[in-house]
Amino acid sequence: MLTVIAAIVSFAVTAAAGRALIPWLRRLKAGQEIREDGPTWHNAKAGTPTMGGLMFIAGIFAAIVAVGWRGMLHGALGHLYIFGFAAIFGVIGFLDDYEKVVHHRNLGLTALQKFLLQLVAAAAFLLLMRHEGLLTPNLYVPFFQTQLAMSWPLYVVFAAFVIVGTVNAVNITDGIDGLASSVTVPVGVFFAVVAAWWPGMEQFGVYAGALVGGLLGFLLYNFHPAKVFMGDTGSLFLGGTVAALAFACDMPLVLIPVGIVYICETMSDILQVGYFKLTHGKRLFKMAPLHHHFELCGWSEVKLVAVFTAVSALGCILAALGVMGRYYGA
Repeated sequence: MLTVIAAIVSFAVTAAAGRALIPWLRRLKAGQEIREDGPTWHNAKAGTPTMGGLMFIAGIFAAIVAVGWRGMLHGALGHLYIFGFAAIFGVIGFLDDYEKVVHHRNLGLTALQKFLLQLVAAAAFLLLMRHEGLLTPNLYVPFFQTQLAMSWPLYVVFAAFVIVGTVNAVNITDGIDGLASSVTVPVGVFFAVVAAWWPGMEQFGVYAGALVGGLLGFLLYNFHPAKVFMGDTGSLFLGGTVAALAFACDMPLVLIPVGIVYICETMSDILQVGYFKLTHGKRLFKMAPLHHHFELCGWSEVKLVAVFTAVSALGCILAALGVMGRYYGA
């Protein structure tokens, strides 16, 4: 019940925040710059306000504090750890967004600096979750209902790179109106269900519900044709949230099925670059990442979002089947 209430509160706050935030971003002239090598029809989106992720970040925070307050009084702070971790990535994205769209310059963090900062944030989060007893170095394997024992140092290294990879994969997925937010809604629902199955995970359910409500509220403004984009502010925050939820639930391998869209988008980018270099100029896809390839094949943005969201939902259903045995002994 608290999960549903968190979703409603987050939706309401996000929707209300959008009505104030979008005009402010317009006055700030925080307009999105469109890639020159992207589909030509995207040029019409130039000037659309970005950094809209701030609205669902506000909605999620309001919901987890308001709805999770009673648990917090009893020392259940896991949902705050997730938010704090995701917020670090959101700040990194905000700094880049602000420099690009307000100052029209790229004097923020370098790629290496961002990567190192993300690794440090990931390691700090993992150590905190270990200290709170919410994480083990035993790698749970869905479907097989077994665990692979790992040393803590090895696990932290593995986990830090998984987190950074997930964060940047979600960032790559944010390329057309409503895509990243839509495909992440089923992911939030999955973690809400897992939290309901697992005793003592109520606070994570509150966070997952707030995530779903915040994204649905954001889609009021972000669905095609978008009135605002989430920017790196929102996409890096979302990536941090998804990764943190997976590790907080102590099942990072579940990111493979629930994040199938993120993975395909990222792999299409990697394969495109690799194939281009190996063949001295030939392309494997019409354009990467994958959503641009389908755009150039004639798919509308609405169709793309619908199909990719359906794939994400199927991946989440598969993941749920894969972890049910952990809770019901199947």
